[in-house]
Amino acid sequence: MRLLCFRIFIVILINLSQNPDRMNRQQQITELQRNNNDIWDIIIIGGGATGLGTAFDAVTRGYKTLLLEQADFSSGTSSRSTKLVHGGVRYLAQGDILLVTEALHERGRMLRNAPHLTANREFIIPAYTYRDVFLYTAGLKFYDLLSGRLSLGKSYFINRSKAIERLPQLKHDGLKGGIVYHDGQFDDSRMALDLAHTCTELGGIVLNYFRVCSLMKDDKGRITGVSSVDVETGYSFAMKAKLVINATGVFADEIHRMDNQLSKPTIRPSQGVHVVLDNSFLGSSSALMIPKTDDGRVLFAIPWYGKVVVGTTDTPLDTISMEPKALDAEIDFILNTAGRYLIRKPSREDILCIFAGLRPLASDPDNPLSTKEVSRRHKITLSSSGLLSIIGGKWTSYRRMAEETINRGIRAGILENRKCNTKNYRLCSEGSVKRSNRLRIYGDKAADIERMMDEQADFRELLDQELPYTKAEVVWICRNEMPVTLADILARRTRALFLDVRASLRIAPEVAAIMAKELDRDQKWVGEQINVYSILAENYL
Repeated sequence: MRLLCFRIFIVILINLSQNPDRMNRQQQITELQRNNNDIWDIIIIGGGATGLGTAFDAVTRGYKTLLLEQADFSSGTSSRSTKLVHGGVRYLAQGDILLVTEALHERGRMLRNAPHLTANREFIIPAYTYRDVFLYTAGLKFYDLLSGRLSLGKSYFINRSKAIERLPQLKHDGLKGGIVYHDGQFDDSRMALDLAHTCTELGGIVLNYFRVCSLMKDDKGRITGVSSVDVETGYSFAMKAKLVINATGVFADEIHRMDNQLSKPTIRPSQGVHVVLDNSFLGSSSALMIPKTDDGRVLFAIPWYGKVVVGTTDTPLDTISMEPKALDAEIDFILNTAGRYLIRKPSREDILCIFAGLRPLASDPDNPLSTKEVSRRHKITLSSSGLLSIIGGKWTSYRRMAEETINRGIRAGILENRKCNTKNYRLCSEGSVKRSNRLRIYGDKAADIERMMDEQADFRELLDQELPYTKAEVVWICRNEMPVTLADILARRTRALFLDVRASLRIAPEVAAIMAKELDRDQKWVGEQINVYSILAENYL
């Protein structure tokens, strides 16, 4: 282990000495061009949780790794989760013990390895019958047992008065008490960016807005690489690789059809919708878990950055898009279900944001099961031409999914056998975690932002009183995190869009102006970006 840490440390020093800021898109492209005639060990298509996790696993094993994402990192499903790092209480009820056990162990590793982006959150299940008290208490004790040494805390029953004390906005009538348990919470898109940054620090190349157009093959039909285009410039690139990995989530079947036009569908998309409300609706640092809804799912109301995220739904869809839109029925379902348990029933006028994401469920299209009954277990396949695909799964299990994907490439004889090193790999230093302020989400880089604030007074000012972000953060993000569009900053590098759509629209002109200065764009670009973002934001209201 010490030898591994020393080797990684040397790689980082070499990379930093050659290029002090590798998380720069133009520098990444320049390096890609410099390596154009080389053969990559691995090319990964897709820059969401699965793709970035796989790239992270690959670079820590020492493979020469390239990742290509057609839009922005985590711009699809991976930025629209329920913000939970969890084993899945609902999956336990379905009897999928192995899935829950694996996820609980990965939950513990994720909280340990990314403490600046994760938190141990207390959840309370309200019980209105003594039968519920017994069932939920027993079930959660089993949940505790499955987590083993990586437990986040034991579950226990609290009486009616203590339940009301911890969740003051919970309806009192008929309440018998509550069952307390613990799960993890995180910032999904910030986690994706940390994985991307770590990949570049260890010598990998990750590029957003790079669309793969086709798979290259030799005369025997074996995949030898990919052809892609830089969406920003229109320039085309052809890259060779020993192994190409399809980690494109709900778009996996598009890549399958590039490999084989007759490929059968492997994805059963399901839409999950969340609404964001003011924290006054919950009035607590504890989260509420509603154990049974009309559609047989569970519903969460979770504190997040001073707001409350409420969701989710499970709606089968036949079409896939980059910007899925919540259905009226889904919004009503969330508001009505939450309203049955909260003293103050939320209405549409109270909504700060609505966001929808598509789950890439790995499923047999001929299977009649509803999407809520389809397993969240991932599936790894290797085609006859050598395309390795990873589909399904969830954020909590991203690390294990990546490990199994690379191991499959090794077993197939495509990659040299090297040991996985991500189980105990921390994404930030201990010192950055001890910061008490909100900038701890930037991990080791928080000190750079604080230094900018000290050097320029106006950098400390909030962009809007309803949002926690400063001008310093936007400037730092432009210089270090490869934003291309206004939405990249407002939706993913900050979470302004998800926290309060109207507030994000108010700061859009100032953020666009900062981006133009930092990225050398003109006023026409500023106007275009504000217009495009305004149209996008309508989808979240």
